[in-house]
Amino acid sequence: MHSRKTILTCAVTGNLTKPEQHPGLPVTPEQIATASLDAARAGAAVVHIHVRDPKTGRPSMDIGLYRDVIERIRAENTDVIINLTTGPGGRFIPSEDDPKVAAPGTTLMRPEDRVEHILALRPDICSLDLNTMNSGGDVVINTPKNVTRMAAVIREAGVKPELEIFDSGDMHLALDLIKSGVLDGPGLWTFVMGVKYGFSASPETLLYARSLLPAGAQWAAFGIGRFEFPIVAQAWLAGGHVRVGLEDNIYISKGVLAESNAALVKRARDIVESLGGELASAQEAREQLGLTR
Repeated sequence: MHSRKTILTCAVTGNLTKPEQHPGLPVTPEQIATASLDAARAGAAVVHIHVRDPKTGRPSMDIGLYRDVIERIRAENTDVIINLTTGPGGRFIPSEDDPKVAAPGTTLMRPEDRVEHILALRPDICSLDLNTMNSGGDVVINTPKNVTRMAAVIREAGVKPELEIFDSGDMHLALDLIKSGVLDGPGLWTFVMGVKYGFSASPETLLYARSLLPAGAQWAAFGIGRFEFPIVAQAWLAGGHVRVGLEDNIYISKGVLAESNAALVKRARDIVESLGGELASAQEAREQLGLTR
């Protein structure tokens, strides 16, 4: 048994999962808000939110869509912790003939534009990616200078950054930014496990990542695809918090699509409770994370 309860986050739609992969993937603000509320009722204390173009289902950064989702959630639930993404806007695709020229699909934008919605809407938490890495045939780019510029806006907004860590180099960058005062320590950290060319989804890797954390840090881990539920168990056993959701994995078991985000939350809750743990309510999670209203 841990001395504190486990915070469960649900990542309800994400940036890469496609509607054609799962017919129940939330797309419209109403669908994303409903999925978030259902996940909260199932046991999620935190909902991690991306938004989508309602017509195409593709990723969007429209502040109006974020605002719509938040207002719909808050109309029914004032406790659940809202965590908005700042991940979109960091992807580079080199052209075939001249690799220094961006090909169609590149999303690179000014760092301040990637956090504009954070300053405007001031959620409880927002993600802050530290990774620069290969991602399929693309490259995700989050340079120290750009992360620093994004962190300044997040601090101005009074929002707690959730440091998303894809490999050990990301951790060392974050530790340097804490040391220099760009980020406040000891920090809220999330390990992303199972992304190709990043952290492998193994107990050894998880424990190694944990060993690099500063004293007093709050941390969670989640697994991509088939690693989702094994990492729920491994993270809990290692003393961390957990995350599930259709952003990370669309299956409830091998070859069987999850009915909903809430179904994934319920499965994760069962795992935590079967190990002797207990989920934190949204209010208890706020107290653990030092979040003010």
